[in-house]
Amino acid sequence: MNKTVDELLAEAAIRDVQIRYCRAVDRMDFDLLRTCFHADATADYGFFKGGVEEFIAMARGGLTAYTSTTHFTGNQLVEVHGDSAWAEHYTVATHRCPADATGPVRDLVTTVRYVDRMERRDGDWRIAQRLLILDWWRTDPVTEIGSAPQVQLGKRDGVDASYSLR
Repeated sequence: MNKTVDELLAEAAIRDVQIRYCRAVDRMDFDLLRTCFHADATADYGFFKGGVEEFIAMARGGLTAYTSTTHFTGNQLVEVHGDSAWAEHYTVATHRCPADATGPVRDLVTTVRYVDRMERRDGDWRIAQRLLILDWWRTDPVTEIGSAPQVQLGKRDGVDASYSLR
């Protein structure tokens, strides 16, 4: 299976879209999130089905239920066919849930696969259609271990220290 340089560059660009998606969700950077999708893209997460702007509005409200999230993408399979591609991204997502009526502080851990139809338009790879597949999920109790060591703590917005070094 010999791949052309153009196919390898396309695969790298498509993988980059997924990593930007994870960063955008975890930092609640909705402008960055918008850059992952074509304006007419659709998303089907099961609990949400619709267009990009509706998805961003849902994420803007829904992510506030968590004190933090971390999305880690591992395996990424990409098949390029000219200006379109199929991609499957395996992702482990951890959501820190605050204490509330349903229980104490806990982590909701999910393993999902994002299956995408990608399109290159005007040289720019973005998601045209996304399907989320849930493989499994669980909640883990959180045991407090004391105050944080003297390190930079993550923030869920543009105040996060990672933005300062760009």
